[in-house]
Formats: sequence, structure tokens, C-alpha cells
Amino acid sequence: MTSRRADNKNKDMYKILYSIFYAISLLPYRVLYGFSDFFYLILYKVVGYRKKVVRKNLASSFPEKDEKELRRIEKGFYHWLCDYFVETVKLLSVSDETLLRHIEFRNAEELESYFDKGQTCAAILGHYCNWELLSATGLSFGRHREAVCGLIYHPLRNAMFDHLFKDIRHSKGGVCVPKNEILRYLVKYRREKRMWLFGYISDQSPKWNNIHLWLPFLNHDTPVFTGGERIMRKMNDAVFYVDMERPSRGRYICTFRLVTDKPAELPDNEITIRFFKMLEQTIRRDPRFYLWSHDRWKRTHEEFDRRFKVDSGHVTCKADDTTPSAGMK
Repeated sequence: MTSRRADNKNKDMYKILYSIFYAISLLPYRVLYGFSDFFYLILYKVVGYRKKVVRKNLASSFPEKDEKELRRIEKGFYHWLCDYFVETVKLLSVSDETLLRHIEFRNAEELESYFDKGQTCAAILGHYCNWELLSATGLSFGRHREAVCGLIYHPLRNAMFDHLFKDIRHSKGGVCVPKNEILRYLVKYRREKRMWLFGYISDQSPKWNNIHLWLPFLNHDTPVFTGGERIMRKMNDAVFYVDMERPSRGRYICTFRLVTDKPAELPDNEITIRFFKMLEQTIRRDPRFYLWSHDRWKRTHEEFDRRFKVDSGHVTCKADDTTPSAGMK
């Protein structure tokens, strides 16, 4: 009974949370951007949210830029981050017609051409611009409106906000799949003979035991995930890079650029290598819209070599590792 009461209480609390955010989403864009400007003052000027991490990341990624330019990028990042939140909340209620005035999908017809041939697709992207808008890609399809458009995600620690973000992504027809369950979903869709486009946000920092590849990225020796590529190979997806631009406030351009339609024929890790090269080009075009508040380079190659060893593809701690809180986190 206690557990049932707790579940009912959580449901009631979520209904209140959802109602608040849905009411906010009904406000016009211009009002939401007014809120965003206010949030920027609080987040940047007062709280200084993760400012040390942001400055460290920017300075180490762009050693060629002077202090004035780095501060310009920094302020632009915080403005964009606040816009990201209000734009994402707006997805709860915005009409399809209005949304398509704010995002333009380019080259979606090439995705559909692979669907015509019976080949499924994967979209590989980073935390750049507003990645939540990818859940609305299906709105740009003409012949394959029934195709599954999904995003693989890492569940949030807060259960209510995790539920809220899933509802936001579902609001435009997107399917949210926890990363540990993606193969099960893909096998199910294949049995049902359904076409799909799944988005893999692939620029996060892997935990120690998931580090199998290091690549040069934004002036760093960077550990990267390779699991997404293995799934794309297994499913024989046509792989597209999601190149996003923000030409003006509230307007995005999402261009699907083919990486390969024969993933199994490429050398191991080649898709991941190409992705990080393309992502770096996108970021350098306008660095303001990347997620600089993430402590992306907290795990270094030197520490990895000191603390861990690789046996038959498995990462394990060295016997002499005495690092405090040692382990795979």
C-alpha cells in the first residue's frame, strides 16, 4: 500500500510539473525568448553555472583565440543554452506548421530514397544547436511518414524530468529508446519490416571501461564511444551526419550529409573517425552553439595508461592502481 501511495503521489506531482511546462509552452516565441534573456542574466551573471568548466574547455580547445574572442563565445554559449531550454519546452504544444518555420530539414529526400530501397538509416550527431528538434524529422518526409524517427538517450537521474523530456520528444512523433535497449527495439522494427531513422548523440565522454578509441578532437586527445558504430554496422544502416546551423535566433537548418551507405565495408572505427572530423568542422564554424558546460576532457590518455590495461578488448584496472575512488567511473 505504501508503494502504491508513493506511485500515485509521484504521478500527481508529474501531472503538476507537466501542466506548468505545458502552460509555459503556450507562450509565443518572442515571450519565451524574453524569459531566456532573463535566465541568461541569472545563469551567467549571478550563478555562474559551470563557468570554470566552460572557460577551461574553450581555452584548451581554441589556444589560437585571444581572451576577448573567448569571452564573446562564452557569452554566446550561455545565451544559446537558455534559448535551448525554452525552445525545447515549446515542443510540447507548438503546431507542426509553426515548428517547420523554425527548422528546415535539408536532404531528407535522400533518407527516403534509402527507405525506398529497403535500407534503414542512422543519424550521428553531437550536442550542437538544438538536437531535440531531430525528433521532428518525420515532418519532412513525404513518402514515408510511417517511418520510425527515434533518439537513443541516456536516462536522466531525476525520474520526473526524465519523463518530461520523453514526453517532449514524443510530442512530435519521436521515439525515445534507452541506450541499453536499442538493439531489442531495432530487432523488433526489423521483424515488422519498418523503416527507421535513429539518432545517435555520439560525442559524450565514455566511462573508463568503455574507452576503446582515442581521437584528436578540438585540440585534445579525446576518448570516444564506438558502440553506436557497431550497431550501425550490424543493422547495415545508411549513416548520415546531422550538420546543424543557427543562422538567426529561433531558426535552425538541419542538413543530413551521407557518411556511408555501406558501413560494413569500412575499416573499424572509420564512421566514428569521420563523425568527429565533421563535428569539429561544424563547431569551428560557430563555437557558440556547442555544449561547453560538459566536462568533456576530464579523462586523459595519460591517466588511462597509468591506471588501466586492455586484455582481449576488455578494459580492466591494473593491479597496482591505488587511485582514490578507483574504478571504472
